[in-house]
Amino acid sequence: MTNKNPLITAQQHGQSIWLDDIHRGMLNNGDFKAYIDNDGVSGVTSNPAILKKAVLDHDDYDAAIALLAEKNTDAETAYEDLVISDLQQAADLLRPVFTASKGRDGFVSMEVSPHYAHDTEKTVTEGQRLWKMLDRPNVMIKVPSTVEGLPAIRSLIADGVNVNATLLFSVSRYREVAEAYITGISDRLKMGLPVDHISSVASFFLSRIDVLVDNRLSLLGGHDHMQGKAAIAASRTAYQLWKQLFSGRQWQTLADAGAQPQRLLWASTGTKDPSYSDVMYVEALIGANTVNTLPVKTLEAYRDHGQPAVRIEQDLDQAKAVLDDLASLGIDMESVAQQLEDEGLVKFIEPFDVLLETLRSKLG
Repeated sequence: MTNKNPLITAQQHGQSIWLDDIHRGMLNNGDFKAYIDNDGVSGVTSNPAILKKAVLDHDDYDAAIALLAEKNTDAETAYEDLVISDLQQAADLLRPVFTASKGRDGFVSMEVSPHYAHDTEKTVTEGQRLWKMLDRPNVMIKVPSTVEGLPAIRSLIADGVNVNATLLFSVSRYREVAEAYITGISDRLKMGLPVDHISSVASFFLSRIDVLVDNRLSLLGGHDHMQGKAAIAASRTAYQLWKQLFSGRQWQTLADAGAQPQRLLWASTGTKDPSYSDVMYVEALIGANTVNTLPVKTLEAYRDHGQPAVRIEQDLDQAKAVLDDLASLGIDMESVAQQLEDEGLVKFIEPFDVLLETLRSKLG
């Protein structure tokens, strides 16, 4: 009997479906396991905003926080204790996926403190520390893809740490992230160390691009036909670049040593504009060797009315035309990306700090 679940079908086209949410209640009540078993979910991502919501909006953590308070635990230690416990549990539930895929899938991600996004050395140190604390082969350390994050990505990969390069908003920065990964693998190989167990994704954020570009188009006036197209155009362009970077002689040498290509991951895939399809960032970007991480609402919408097909290489001329037309209107995608990176860090730092402050008050 054919499985009619569109989420399963999307994965048969080569795309991994990850969940962009995690909290203790979901782990304990069986919901997360059901997403794995019924929808084929093969990974999970989180960020400081998701973690803040998890701890502050759910009473599942109250007993654990009370125990930590009895031990006079500080807020930073309590935060790590709560989050790492959740992510280890999620990693253990995903371990069969990791094993069955020979280490290619089944990952959970934990982010280095966003306060270190512009500090290479602290990012590397924290990334290594969290990697050891998580103590699972199927975890990834999330590193913001800032200028300072690039050498941190290279260093952590060379150290054998799986990396989720996050907060990507431009094709040019994606190239730099992919090159940091490739160079990190090369560095490791030169040290005579194995590379066959290292995994990485490059997380390209979508809906935020369209929100900002659509706003600029509205201010210009008369370009409604271009709205809602920038993110998908940039993503399809990035995928073509991915094909170039992970082929050819240089990459083949690494692949022969067992290296896996770093996959593109589509993030921020919950549609912000209610006039757009609630699954537009899923439908348009299904393709081999990609990941789409979906908020619960988007996952459920796609399960309900998704129409999966490989579309990531459709309309490539149109994708180029969209980006060219935006440039001709004075909308520079590099400045868009920099603004979104700056705003994205604020959106991570603020909930991170609120969570720590709330934990301080709860811990007494």
